[in-house]
Amino acid sequence: MPKLSELFYDAMYRYTKPDWDTGVTLPEIVELVKNGGVKGRALELGCGTGTNSVYLAQQGLDVVAVDFSPKAIELAREKAKQAGVSVDFRVGDVTRLDFLRDLFDFALDVVCFHGLADDDRTRYAQHLARLTHPGSRFLMLSFERPQFFGRYGVTPEAAQAIFAPHFEMTGIQHSLLRGKRPVAWYQFLRQ
Repeated sequence: MPKLSELFYDAMYRYTKPDWDTGVTLPEIVELVKNGGVKGRALELGCGTGTNSVYLAQQGLDVVAVDFSPKAIELAREKAKQAGVSVDFRVGDVTRLDFLRDLFDFALDVVCFHGLADDDRTRYAQHLARLTHPGSRFLMLSFERPQFFGRYGVTPEAAQAIFAPHFEMTGIQHSLLRGKRPVAWYQFLRQ
Protein backbone atom coordinates (compact mmCIF):
# COMPACT_ATOMS: atom_id res chain seq x y z
CA MET A 1 0.00 0.00 0.00
CA PRO A 2 1.43 3.42 -0.92
CA LYS A 3 2.48 5.80 1.84
CA LEU A 4 0.56 9.04 2.28
CA SER A 5 3.58 11.01 1.02
CA GLU A 6 3.66 8.93 -2.17
CA LEU A 7 0.00 9.66 -2.82
CA PHE A 8 0.55 13.36 -2.12
CA TYR A 9 3.47 13.72 -4.55
CA ASP A 10 1.78 11.67 -7.26
CA ALA A 11 -1.32 13.88 -6.95
CA MET A 12 0.85 16.99 -7.17
CA TYR A 13 2.37 15.77 -10.46
CA ARG A 14 -0.98 14.55 -11.74
CA TYR A 15 -3.11 17.65 -11.05
CA THR A 16 -0.70 20.61 -10.76
CA LYS A 17 2.72 21.75 -11.85
CA PRO A 18 4.63 21.73 -8.55
CA ASP A 19 6.74 24.83 -7.94
CA TRP A 20 9.86 22.67 -7.48
CA ASP A 21 9.44 21.30 -11.02
CA THR A 22 11.05 24.23 -12.83
CA GLY A 23 12.20 22.30 -15.90
CA VAL A 24 15.67 23.85 -15.52
CA THR A 25 18.80 21.95 -14.53
CA LEU A 26 20.42 23.71 -11.59
CA PRO A 27 23.71 25.51 -12.39
CA GLU A 28 25.67 23.46 -9.84
CA ILE A 29 24.91 20.29 -11.82
CA VAL A 30 25.78 21.95 -15.12
CA GLU A 31 29.07 23.22 -13.66
CA LEU A 32 30.02 19.79 -12.32
CA VAL A 33 29.37 18.20 -15.73
CA LYS A 34 31.20 20.94 -17.65
CA ASN A 35 34.24 20.57 -15.37
CA GLY A 36 34.45 16.86 -16.16
CA GLY A 37 33.24 15.73 -12.73
CA VAL A 38 30.59 13.38 -14.10
CA LYS A 39 31.18 10.52 -16.51
CA GLY A 40 29.90 7.01 -17.21
CA ARG A 41 26.77 5.60 -15.60
CA ALA A 42 24.55 7.91 -13.58
CA LEU A 43 21.74 7.25 -11.12
CA GLU A 44 19.24 9.93 -10.17
CA LEU A 45 17.26 9.24 -7.02
CA GLY A 46 13.93 11.04 -6.73
CA CYS A 47 14.09 12.24 -10.33
CA GLY A 48 10.62 13.81 -10.54
CA THR A 49 9.82 14.68 -14.13
CA GLY A 50 13.37 13.95 -15.25
CA THR A 51 14.85 17.38 -16.00
CA ASN A 52 18.27 16.50 -14.56
CA SER A 53 18.27 12.96 -15.94
CA VAL A 54 17.53 14.23 -19.44
CA TYR A 55 20.32 16.81 -19.11
CA LEU A 56 22.80 14.13 -18.01
CA ALA A 57 21.78 11.91 -20.94
CA GLN A 58 22.26 14.86 -23.31
CA GLN A 59 25.83 15.10 -21.98
CA GLY A 60 26.49 11.47 -22.96
CA LEU A 61 25.89 9.68 -19.67
CA ASP A 62 24.06 6.36 -19.39
CA VAL A 63 21.27 7.31 -16.95
CA VAL A 64 18.91 5.35 -14.73
CA ALA A 65 16.39 7.45 -12.79
CA VAL A 66 13.97 6.45 -10.04
CA ASP A 67 10.90 8.13 -8.56
CA PHE A 68 7.91 6.69 -6.68
CA SER A 69 5.38 8.80 -8.59
CA PRO A 70 4.02 6.99 -11.65
CA LYS A 71 2.81 10.33 -13.05
CA ALA A 72 6.25 11.95 -12.62
CA ILE A 73 7.86 9.01 -14.44
CA GLU A 74 5.28 9.24 -17.22
CA LEU A 75 6.12 12.95 -17.65
CA ALA A 76 9.86 12.18 -17.48
CA ARG A 77 9.63 9.59 -20.25
CA GLU A 78 7.81 12.09 -22.45
CA LYS A 79 10.45 14.74 -21.69
CA ALA A 80 13.25 12.34 -22.70
CA LYS A 81 11.40 11.38 -25.88
CA GLN A 82 10.98 15.05 -26.84
CA ALA A 83 14.67 15.66 -26.15
CA GLY A 84 15.66 12.67 -28.27
CA VAL A 85 17.61 10.93 -25.50
CA SER A 86 17.38 7.57 -23.81
CA VAL A 87 16.94 7.41 -20.03
CA ASP A 88 15.94 4.29 -18.12
CA PHE A 89 13.16 5.73 -15.93
CA ARG A 90 11.82 3.44 -13.19
CA VAL A 91 8.90 3.75 -10.81
CA GLY A 92 10.33 2.73 -7.47
CA ASP A 93 11.07 3.55 -3.86
CA VAL A 94 14.56 5.03 -3.36
CA THR A 95 14.79 3.12 -0.07
CA ARG A 96 14.14 -0.23 -1.74
CA LEU A 97 16.35 -0.44 -4.80
CA ASP A 98 16.72 -4.23 -4.96
CA PHE A 99 15.59 -4.09 -8.60
CA LEU A 100 18.86 -2.34 -9.55
CA ARG A 101 21.98 -4.47 -9.95
CA ASP A 102 24.54 -2.46 -11.94
CA LEU A 103 27.13 -0.12 -10.45
CA PHE A 104 27.06 3.62 -11.04
CA ASP A 105 29.90 6.13 -11.39
CA PHE A 106 27.74 9.07 -10.30
CA ALA A 107 24.59 9.45 -8.22
CA LEU A 108 22.44 12.55 -7.90
CA ASP A 109 19.74 13.51 -5.41
CA VAL A 110 18.01 16.89 -5.69
CA VAL A 111 15.88 17.34 -2.55
CA CYS A 112 14.69 13.74 -2.18
CA PHE A 113 16.76 12.26 0.68
CA HIS A 114 16.10 15.17 3.02
CA GLY A 115 12.40 14.27 3.24
CA LEU A 116 12.93 10.66 4.32
CA ALA A 117 12.35 9.29 7.81
CA ASP A 118 15.44 8.07 9.72
CA ASP A 119 14.90 4.35 8.96
CA ASP A 120 14.37 5.15 5.29
CA ARG A 121 17.56 7.24 5.25
CA THR A 122 19.53 4.26 6.53
CA ARG A 123 18.12 1.95 3.82
CA TYR A 124 18.75 4.61 1.15
CA ALA A 125 22.41 4.92 2.21
CA GLN A 126 22.85 1.13 2.23
CA HIS A 127 21.45 0.81 -1.29
CA LEU A 128 23.55 3.71 -2.53
CA ALA A 129 26.69 2.05 -1.16
CA ARG A 130 25.74 -1.24 -2.86
CA LEU A 131 25.13 0.50 -6.21
CA THR A 132 28.39 2.46 -6.32
CA HIS A 133 32.08 1.57 -6.40
CA PRO A 134 35.22 3.15 -4.94
CA GLY A 135 35.68 6.45 -6.77
CA SER A 136 31.97 6.98 -7.52
CA ARG A 137 30.71 10.49 -6.84
CA PHE A 138 27.45 11.40 -5.12
CA LEU A 139 25.94 14.89 -5.20
CA MET A 140 22.99 15.69 -2.95
CA LEU A 141 20.98 18.90 -2.55
CA SER A 142 19.16 19.34 0.75
CA PHE A 143 17.76 22.01 3.00
CA GLU A 144 20.58 22.68 5.46
CA ARG A 145 18.41 22.60 8.52
CA PRO A 146 14.99 21.14 9.26
CA GLN A 147 12.13 22.95 7.51
CA PHE A 148 8.38 22.44 7.35
CA PHE A 149 7.79 21.21 10.92
CA GLY A 150 11.21 19.52 10.98
CA ARG A 151 10.24 17.11 8.20
CA TYR A 152 12.73 18.21 5.52
CA GLY A 153 16.42 18.96 5.91
CA VAL A 154 19.82 17.43 6.63
CA THR A 155 22.57 19.07 8.63
CA PRO A 156 26.17 18.56 7.45
CA GLU A 157 26.85 16.41 10.53
CA ALA A 158 23.84 14.20 9.84
CA ALA A 159 24.75 13.86 6.16
CA GLN A 160 28.29 12.87 6.99
CA ALA A 161 27.18 10.36 9.64
CA ILE A 162 24.52 8.60 7.57
CA PHE A 163 26.77 7.98 4.55
CA ALA A 164 29.89 6.93 6.50
CA PRO A 165 31.78 4.64 6.34
CA HIS A 166 31.19 4.08 2.61
CA PHE A 167 31.35 7.72 1.53
CA GLU A 168 33.66 10.57 2.43
CA MET A 169 32.17 14.07 2.35
CA THR A 170 34.49 16.03 0.07
CA GLY A 171 32.70 19.36 0.03
CA ILE A 172 29.70 21.48 0.92
CA GLN A 173 28.48 24.36 -1.20
CA HIS A 174 25.94 26.65 0.49
CA SER A 175 23.27 28.33 -1.57
CA LEU A 176 19.71 29.62 -1.54
CA LEU A 177 17.04 27.63 -3.34
CA ARG A 178 15.14 30.02 -5.60
CA GLY A 179 16.72 32.85 -3.60
CA LYS A 180 14.76 31.95 -0.47
CA ARG A 181 15.65 28.82 1.48
CA PRO A 182 19.16 27.89 2.67
CA VAL A 183 20.31 24.70 1.01
CA ALA A 184 23.55 22.78 0.78
CA TRP A 185 25.08 20.75 -2.01
CA TYR A 186 26.78 17.84 -0.28
CA GLN A 187 29.54 16.21 -2.32
CA PHE A 188 30.66 12.69 -1.49
CA LEU A 189 33.26 10.26 -2.80
CA ARG A 190 32.72 6.51 -2.48
CA GLN A 191 35.58 4.89 -0.52
